[in-house]
Amino acid sequence: MSDNIPLSGGAIDDALIKDLAAASHVLVAQGVVDGFGHVSMRHPTAPNRYLMARSVAPALVTPDDIIEYDLDSRPCNANGRGSFLERFIHGEIYKARPDVMSVIHSHSPSVVPFGLVNKPMQAMFHNAAFLAEGAPIFDIREKFGATDMLVGNGDKGVALAQVLGRNHVCLMRAHGSVTCGPTLQTAVFRAVYTEVNARIQHWAVALSEGEPLAALDAEEGRLADAVNQTAGMRAWDLWRAQVRAKLNW
Repeated sequence: MSDNIPLSGGAIDDALIKDLAAASHVLVAQGVVDGFGHVSMRHPTAPNRYLMARSVAPALVTPDDIIEYDLDSRPCNANGRGSFLERFIHGEIYKARPDVMSVIHSHSPSVVPFGLVNKPMQAMFHNAAFLAEGAPIFDIREKFGATDMLVGNGDKGVALAQVLGRNHVCLMRAHGSVTCGPTLQTAVFRAVYTEVNARIQHWAVALSEGEPLAALDAEEGRLADAVNQTAGMRAWDLWRAQVRAKLNW
């Protein structure tokens, strides 16, 4: 093997690969991603590796599209398959956050406005409890000036991971957002409910006539998110079953 190609972290159960591929389809069905966006999962037995589809629209992902990467986002088994330019989002978050097992990048339409205004995203309801810790904004121009807005190298990925900090969600000015979790299923749950929460907050602000919103506080968020770590699997089971019925894998 070439010195430029990192070694694989080892074999992975086919069911996990299918779940990762299915997650892309779930995110499409739930309106989180369209022709763009990607979801990754840390290698289950090699924490210095992660898995993500080749550069393809989320609705077209199959298990055969999954590529393994090291944390510098170098492919281990590309075999001619192209990689997402913004894969460095994933690699650098995995480096900075050993607790994170899955990362999702999207341009979820209701979320994008919160990266453009001085109005923080708040946890509007219990399913979005994870947002009570905050959703900081990564403004790429603060460190890199005028760019194409893409996190296309390791340095930009490091800067994004630093802004994310210990939070579960990071907004990206004029771009989208990143969501992460301790499992693939939790990351998908959070990506979906970040979009839902954004819609609810838009409506709540319109109704509030300038009055403060009765959003979840930090302690309420902590308590509700603990419940969602297990109860949220109900949503995943539904979404995964719907994808399985459509794709037959």
